[in-house]
Amino acid sequence: MLSVHGRGPAAVIIEPIARVLHKMGITPNAVTVFGTLMAIGFALWLIPSGHHFAAAVLIGLTVATDMVDGTMARMRGGGTRFGATLDATCDRLSDGAIFGALVLWFGLQEPANVVMMSVCLVILVASQVTSYVKARAEASGIKVVGGLIERPERLIISLVAVGIGGLGVPHILAWGMWILAAGSLYTVVERLLIVARSDAASQTIAAPEGAREFPVEGSEG
Repeated sequence: MLSVHGRGPAAVIIEPIARVLHKMGITPNAVTVFGTLMAIGFALWLIPSGHHFAAAVLIGLTVATDMVDGTMARMRGGGTRFGATLDATCDRLSDGAIFGALVLWFGLQEPANVVMMSVCLVILVASQVTSYVKARAEASGIKVVGGLIERPERLIISLVAVGIGGLGVPHILAWGMWILAAGSLYTVVERLLIVARSDAASQTIAAPEGAREFPVEGSEG
């Protein structure tokens, strides 16, 4: 939801940063890779070691580059197909690092919190599938717009829960993860329903390369 409606308000902050980086000759792809490496580093270093407030602040700053690089690309006349692929790939890597680090954190507790480890794994898998449903549908020409828990919501809920939990508020991290797990599973189903209800959903597709073709029943005369 926020990916659709939140770009306008964020532009007030993002556009000046993007202009400065653009004038410095830094490319959008460089910003994408740098932000991703920093987010992965902060997640794997600070979350398992228990520095959750610092992790939330620093990861939040680095993942904000996801909006900066897109704005820079538009300032250069538009993004490229490679840039879009790189950006989506880096998003999946940083998300995986954040929730993988949370799995480690819960596993390092005495005793290990197996339930919360499982909840974080559900979020990790569901977040990847949420993005895959959209990518696969749009590769087939079916537009998928919106969803209850997209990446901005996922990052906001997780980082707020991590940060507030790092300040000593009890149970907030667990509640945040439960909310994300339920919302992420709902979003997978929601997007599949969007695809299923589209006008192009029942159109046939070409068989995979090397697969045997079968005649359609009733087509032989």
